[in-house]
Amino acid sequence: MPPRRQSMPRSPEHAALGEAVRLFRVDAGLSQEALADAARLHITVLGDVERGVGNPNYDTLLKLARALGVAPGVLVSRADEVLKAQY
Repeated sequence: MPPRRQSMPRSPEHAALGEAVRLFRVDAGLSQEALADAARLHITVLGDVERGVGNPNYDTLLKLARALGVAPGVLVSRADEVLKAQY
């Protein structure tokens, strides 16, 4: 039996980053699978990031930003905007 997936985000910051990735992905018209392929990441890694349960390292953030066609700082800034909008 596979392990249960973590359902709660690690933190509000992780959830905001995941939402920022999802927003950029949807704006680009990409599926999770297409973005994971473009970023050369396993789809479960991307799913974990988008749900806020993954803890992406710097390399993963760079891969995602490049695949989305944005600078890493833009991705992080969008996550900050999402986080501020929640409060």
